[in-house]
Amino acid sequence: MREKIRILLADDHAVVRQGFKMILAAQPDMEIIGEAGNGREALDLAGQLQPDVIVMDVAMPELNGIEATRRVADLSPRSRVLALSMHKDSVYVREILRAGARGYLLKDSIASDLLAAVRAVARGEGYLSPGVSDAVLNDYRRHVTDPIDLLTSREREVLQMIAEGKTNKEIATVLNLSVYTVDAHRGRIMEKLNLHSATDLVRFAVRCGLVD
Repeated sequence: MREKIRILLADDHAVVRQGFKMILAAQPDMEIIGEAGNGREALDLAGQLQPDVIVMDVAMPELNGIEATRRVADLSPRSRVLALSMHKDSVYVREILRAGARGYLLKDSIASDLLAAVRAVARGEGYLSPGVSDAVLNDYRRHVTDPIDLLTSREREVLQMIAEGKTNKEIATVLNLSVYTVDAHRGRIMEKLNLHSATDLVRFAVRCGLVD
């Protein structure tokens, strides 16, 4: 028989804790081993109980869930945090994930989402409420510049051909450019991507899916 997922619930609203407790404790593969009403209590209990999963409210008095999540790693390294929040705002999601949470669940989620989230996080996987995944993706697109986006479409074309092993002369023929122009493109690509050799260029192209 598989061991149960040992869960610590941290939320400053007793009613919310009660609701979650009823849903989780009814599962044959889960047990609630502790409850906390604020971030400090959550940390004390995490240190004592070493839970598998901490269901952590983001907004709590005395010590908020983001700061508590940051400190959990020192006190209970094997515990994984599932963040709970009413906010779909990407700022909250980004901050608590950066602090080390493995999942983010909206409080108005249905019971099956809660159970799926706890099980995913316990397995070491990530989990995002369907309601926040759009916000996270948009935020990611805004904050992370994919290096490939720094290149013009012509430079991407040249990069692909370099990665395919074509010489400057061959590329010039295909694209109807002078060898000199192809060489200039190659130089700009390396400069923009901060790469220093043909091998680096090929590796980068493979990583970006330009070539197999």
